Amino acid sequence: MAAAGDVPSLEILAAISILRKKLPDLKIRMVNVVDLMKLQPQTEHPHGLSDRDFDMLFTKDRPIIFAYHGYPWLIHRLTYRRTNHGNLHVRGYKEEGTITTPFDMTVLNDMDRFHLVMDVIDRLPELGEKCAYIKQEMQDLLIRHREYINREGMDMPEVLNWKWE
Repeated sequence: MAAAGDVPSLEILAAISILRKKLPDLKIRMVNVVDLMKLQPQTEHPHGLSDRDFDMLFTKDRPIIFAYHGYPWLIHRLTYRRTNHGNLHVRGYKEEGTITTPFDMTVLNDMDRFHLVMDVIDRLPELGEKCAYIKQEMQDLLIRHREYINREGMDMPEVLNWKWE
């Protein structure tokens, strides 16, 4: 998983926390991208990573879920020449023109912890049917989230008070 921005980083950490509890043997790498120009080859930008360094961070053949507090097409454009670009799945801003709670904005953009957990399960076929119950639990939490903000007008306490463990 990769992130750029405070909110995506927090949501990825929350998703990793869920995955660590539910699937303790699953290996996950988080890359926090602070400088987007690192995604470009060094031949394109002075801050860019070499292909070798990029592949060491993002792998050559594993799924990459990239949460970005911006338009997904930018990440695709910056990485389109990279070895593993075909496995890059960017979650980012979608035009909705709505005002809601901070966490609900991540839900609307499929960038929240629950969508990210389901995305990991979907991108790893070896997890197969044994994780169907986890996906259902995440979907139930999304329903609970929607009902809560409609009723209370704010994010659920377990989201607002979440801490890395």
